[in-house]
Parts: sequence; structure tokens; C-alpha cells
Amino acid sequence: MHGSHDDHSHSHGVGHNGAPAKAAQWQTPHLHDHQHDHEHPATNDELKDLDLVEKAFCEGFAAASDPTSFLRLAGVPFTATNSEGKTLHLLRVEHNAATDVGNITPHLGGGSFRYAPLPTRLASRRSEFHFVYFDGVAAIRFSYAEMKKLEAPTSDV
Repeated sequence: MHGSHDDHSHSHGVGHNGAPAKAAQWQTPHLHDHQHDHEHPATNDELKDLDLVEKAFCEGFAAASDPTSFLRLAGVPFTATNSEGKTLHLLRVEHNAATDVGNITPHLGGGSFRYAPLPTRLASRRSEFHFVYFDGVAAIRFSYAEMKKLEAPTSDV
């Protein structure tokens, strides 16, 4: 039993009042001044929070007065190689916007559903970008995450 003099400055560990929260981005939250992590993120950490990076990309690209320069600045390869070693050439960037204004809930058994319009505070907006590359035969659409995995030649910046 905790006494009234316990200042709760100790850690209870995982399981006490739930699991620890994960960092929202690359930062580690609530470190004391002497606990700063000076290590560089590992290669796998480059894809951490990719949804936030993609959101920032979408916002910036939509507002860019020069889309080609924005793509260069963002490191989007105009010529790339996929995992099979095929050369790809960027044709276009597609932007799809969607706003969810309704919800369906299937009834038990799956034979019917209930529809409900969403109140304004629950409506959500989504933006997706697709990068369309030509592989010599057909146009191939890549998501932002898939495009980031493509290998660009060192001279294509």
C-alpha cells in the first residue's frame, strides 16, 4: 500500500495503468536532461511515421507553384529501379482526395447493414498520392511508401 509520502517519481513499469505510450514522431518523450538519446535512427526508422511525412508531402505538393522542383526537393526519383532491377520513369503524380461523410455498420449475420450520416466533427478527409511510373511496357502506380523504396540512380536528383 502506498503511503501519503510517496512522490510517485519511480516507474511502475509496463502493465501499471496501461502500456507506455509510443512516441508520436522520432522524438522520445519525457526524457530528463541527462537522458538524451544521441544515436542516429536506424535504417528501419527512416520509414517510421511515414504517414506524417506523406501528409506533409501532400500538403506541400498541392501548394507548390513548381511541382517538378518540389518533387526534386522531396527526393522523388524521376528515374528509378524497382526490386526486380527494372528501370522506371516517372510519368505523373496523382492526387486523390476523399471525405468520409457516412458510416455503415453490418447487421449480425451480414445480410444487411445500417447507414448513418456522420456529424461534422466525425467527418474525415483523406488525401492519397500515387506515383505513376512507366516500366517500358505499362504504367505502374506506386503509393508514397512504395515510391520511397525505389532505388534512384545517384545522378538523378
